[in-house]
Amino acid sequence: MVRIGLGVRALRGGGVVIGVAANGREPRVVVSTFLATAAKGDRLALEPYHVAAETAQVLAGGVLAEAAAVVAEGRKRQGELATKGLSKIVRELQEAGYEPAVAALLVNRAGWVTDLLEYSLSWPEHVPVAEGLAVRDALRSAIDRVGVDIAELDEKSLPDLASKNLGMSSAGLNACLKALGVAAGRPWRKEQKLTCLAAWVAVAARC
Repeated sequence: MVRIGLGVRALRGGGVVIGVAANGREPRVVVSTFLATAAKGDRLALEPYHVAAETAQVLAGGVLAEAAAVVAEGRKRQGELATKGLSKIVRELQEAGYEPAVAALLVNRAGWVTDLLEYSLSWPEHVPVAEGLAVRDALRSAIDRVGVDIAELDEKSLPDLASKNLGMSSAGLNACLKALGVAAGRPWRKEQKLTCLAAWVAVAARC
């Protein structure tokens, strides 16, 4: 079995998942996909904090229990779908001869928010932030449930960390990521590049 790293980054409705093998001289992408945390048409799982905010407005500042119940159900669905989807990805990789040794979850400084419901209801303009953090929590839980070691990497400092740990210049890394994107296929935007880089850094540290 070839040991690989999985990069995971939260997006609206799920997360980018990219698997990178680095057992040879050059890294290679073995999987590039999107892991959904909401089924099609399931708004409660797609944006539980938006639905909760609407519920709270209907209650006109009354009981928040209903809003909390909305969030709890939506996040439960997110977690279940994320775990089911990641289990499928891991199983298919193993059948193809790849063993995920580590999952690199991209994080940012918004992790200081502890009560997402209070945060989103207090500052409505920040509801999208709460949604993103909820998806990230679902992905984190899924990684834990499938039994893959997790490494959380800060998105902002990742390029500098990669240059240092991989011994490559920024230009060299960008060129390599561009070539990996050609092999992986579309989409290959900023999100995919960062997720790929996170997987590469994480698995290189295990080799």
